[in-house]
This record gives sequence, C-alpha cells and structure tokens, in this order.
Amino acid sequence: MDALASQGDVETRGAIFTREEVVDFILDLVGYNDDQNLFMKRILEPSFGGGDFIFRIMERLFRSWRSTKPSENVVDVLGDAIRGFEIHRDTFLATHRAVMSRIENEGFSSSTAKCLADRWLSNDDFLLAPHCGKFEFVVGNPPYVRQELIPNLLLKEYRTRYHTMYDRADIYIPFIEHSLSLLTRKGSLGFICSDRWMKNRYGTLLRKLIADRFNLKFYVDMVGTQAFQSSVVAYPAITVISREKQVATRVAQRPCISRAELRSLASELTAKRLLKESVYHVRELSHITKGGEPWLFESADKTALVRRLERSYPTLEEAGCKVGIGVATGADKSFIGRFDDLDVEPDRKLPLVMTQDIASGEVKWRGLGLVNPFNDSGTLVNLQKYPRLSRYLQERKEVLVRRHCAQKNPTKWYKTIDKIVPSLASQEKLLIPDIKGNAHVVYEQGSLYPHHNLYYVISCTWDIRALQAVLLSGVAKLFVEVYSTKMRGGFLRFQAQYLRRIRIPFWEDVSLGLREELIVAAKSRNLEACNAAAYRLYALTGEERAAIEGLG
Repeated sequence: MDALASQGDVETRGAIFTREEVVDFILDLVGYNDDQNLFMKRILEPSFGGGDFIFRIMERLFRSWRSTKPSENVVDVLGDAIRGFEIHRDTFLATHRAVMSRIENEGFSSSTAKCLADRWLSNDDFLLAPHCGKFEFVVGNPPYVRQELIPNLLLKEYRTRYHTMYDRADIYIPFIEHSLSLLTRKGSLGFICSDRWMKNRYGTLLRKLIADRFNLKFYVDMVGTQAFQSSVVAYPAITVISREKQVATRVAQRPCISRAELRSLASELTAKRLLKESVYHVRELSHITKGGEPWLFESADKTALVRRLERSYPTLEEAGCKVGIGVATGADKSFIGRFDDLDVEPDRKLPLVMTQDIASGEVKWRGLGLVNPFNDSGTLVNLQKYPRLSRYLQERKEVLVRRHCAQKNPTKWYKTIDKIVPSLASQEKLLIPDIKGNAHVVYEQGSLYPHHNLYYVISCTWDIRALQAVLLSGVAKLFVEVYSTKMRGGFLRFQAQYLRRIRIPFWEDVSLGLREELIVAAKSRNLEACNAAAYRLYALTGEERAAIEGLG
C-alpha cells in the first residue's frame, strides 16, 4: 500500500479527473439533490483524487443545510454526511486543504473547517479501510490501475477480500463490489468508469453479483464524449446501480457535454414515466442483467434476434469449428524475417501470414517466415539435432532470455510465448483481424501460419468457403456488435471470445442448394449474396432482416 500511496505518476495511479458538468449529472442521476435534507443522509466517494465530486457534493450539502435555517452545531450535523477516501498522500493533503478553504468560504472558522475536513476525508486505501457504515449514495470515478502495477502481496489481499476480482480485472472491479456492499436499502451508486467489464470475461462475477442483488437503473454510454478534464484513451460509461428489485434499465447514448443538456437528460432519465418521444432517444430495456452474461444494450429487436438464434442453433465450436489466435513470439524481430533469408533447417521455419498480407480481402503473402522451435508433438526440439537453428537462436539469446516466458522457465529460453502447431499452416482457414468496422474474413488455402494479430477459424465439418459467407454476413456482425466492446470510431473487436458467440446450424442440416449458394457468394466476395444466403440459412423474418440491416 505504501507504494501506491506515494506514487507520483498520475497514469500509474489510475487518476483521471471528471468534468464538473458530468459530476453534477451523476449526482442528479443518483438523486443527491438539495431539495431534500441531505444532511440526514450519507454519501461516499471512495477515491476522491483532486476533489471533483467532493466539491460539488459540498455545495449541494451546504445549500440543503442552510435551507432548513439550522441552529445546531454544524460539525455535529454535517460530520457524518460525507465520507471520502484517497490513498495517494500528496493528493490527499492538497484536496484536504482545498476542502478546508471552501468550508471557510462558506463563512465558518478555520477550526470548524478542519474538524469537518478531518471527519469527511481519510488518507487510506478504500479497499482495506475499516468498516465505515452504510450510505444512501456512492458516487465517483474509481481508479484505473492494471494488476501488473499492484504489488503482489497487496494484489493477493485484494483477491482474498473481493471475489469479483477475477481473471485480468482492473482495480475498479473491487471498488464497485465494495461500494455496492455499503449501500443502504434503496441506496444508489453512480460511477463513471471503463465499460470493458460489462462485456469482457473479467467482469463475469461482478455482473452476476449485480444481477443477483441489485438493479441496473441507468446506463449512459460516454465513449467519444469529453467527459474528463484531459484527453485520455478510455471507453467510459456511467452506470447507476441501486439496491432494489430489478426493473427495466433506461439507456442513453453519448450526450453532449454541456450543463444544460446533461441536466435535461437527467430529468428525462429519472422521470416516473419515459416520454413517448424522447428528446435524447432514451430507451428502456428489460433483462439486461442475466447472471454473469455480458450486458446487451442494443435495441430490443436486435437483442431479441440474438436470443432467438441462441435458442435455435449451436455455437461455432459446438458445430465443429475451432476459433484460435495466431502465434505471439515475445520477440518478433528474432523469430520473424524474410522466409528465404532465415538461416535454419528447412523444417524449422514456416511461411507466416500477417494482417498486412490480407488487407485487400485476399491473401497476398509478402514473403515473411516464422522460426519454429517446436516439434509436431508440441515439445521443444533438441537444439543439438539442429545446428543451424541452434546457431541462429544462440546469436539472439541475449534478447530471448530477457522475455518473461524465458525467465519463468530458463531451460526453455528459446520457446515462443505461444506453442506453434505446424499442422495449422497446412489447414484451410479463415483469417480475421482483431479491429475492424466490418467483418473482414479472408480465405487462406492452407499454406501459411497466422501471426498473433490474426484470429483464425478452421472446421472439421463445415465447408470453409460456406462458413466464410456466414461470417461475412450481417448475422455474424450482429453477434459481434452485440457482445463486443466498441473502440473509438465505432470499430468492433472481432476477438475469439466474440466470434465464439456466433451461432450456426450443423452442416448436415444445411440443404445442398443452400450450401452451393453460400460457397458461390463467398468465392465472389459478394456481401449482398452472403447476406441473402445467410438470411435463408437462419430463416429470418422481414422484421429480423430489418434489424440486421439497421446495424451501424
């Protein structure tokens, strides 16, 4: 904890500061309004940083308190109204001073200001701090800290305390779990943070916790908006979660960041009844939370179609296909070069296909090769049996041994991060780059090994060309769009975890005529023909086709 408390780098600490208008928007959404006796309620900010939320909370709290014409001691009345934590020592001290100054500007003495600031603010790790009671409101922008930056002992303690810290979870995951546990009955949490956990694997346990015990009231997509005080690479969303029975979730997309617009949107989101003609295109969606399943925020017709296909057809892999990713070496400059120039035994190198080789939609190999230190059985070769390979690797040993995978297992210092399976090169396959606006599915006849920036699909049942037509169709894109986290510019991530969500019939259930139609469509790379064949394959209704054709 001492390391995190003293780190000065803002990025390392995961400190991203929120614009004032967005803070007010979140306070409006959770219901922290000064037309009620806020001094009789409690609000928590678990990582207050520079005070973005604390300052706006104070203004509302003082207005509420003054409206009652109070005569009691202000410290006694307001001392428990706010609770904030900040682990970083210098940030805590600066914000503590600023809070005291603002209290004094409200007309109170310096001693009163110090008493309130001391009661409200703690220089402590929220995830390890002693129990601090229950709260009607929790708001904030939890820190973005990757696991690799957290000391091992501290990470182990976090994992012991917070069961939702699963897989590669960012630190904001246990922040959300702990904050939810501190809500009173009908209490509300409003956070702005990355939306990755809502669909990715590491958010599974947190999504299940929310589905089982809480209600997702509001979701506002903030990707591409100027929600923060500085430009950051983030994919933020605002979520408001309450401790109450599940009802429909109100959803809004990428609002204009102005005080007037956000105030008006908050009024629409929190209204008892949703306007028939929503000014801000607010939608009401049911059953977004469902166990640990990814949250689907698409329109009701798209979601209904996905659910119908999931009930009717097996997944890609259940239907006899396999989805994988190409090889990561950990040292591409050592393992990859011009195929003809790689001075190793002929059976120790493979022709390599990379993203640039398929940019046109067809494979145009640029002549690169991959040095392969693995046998067909998947074990590392004995270098004594391959003198040219041994010499090649020894010349690069200084670089190779510095890799994490080599330090973890020094006797296998010449392995690639991923095991190489040479037979994959000789299989017909479909190659799909990670990030694209539309599906980019390229046929490879069975002569090249894929690099790690490419996903591949092979099949022991489906004709690979027919499968290409399906994956090029709007049906496949629908699955990826619904389950994928979007990137800047609206690009989708065609990752293995999303590709595996795609449903297809068993090959034996596809008629001979439709098989031929799919194959011809793929070979001609005619997307309209691929769509037409896919629509018939899935027996889509007119409404279902319209839902697909409305994809962004």
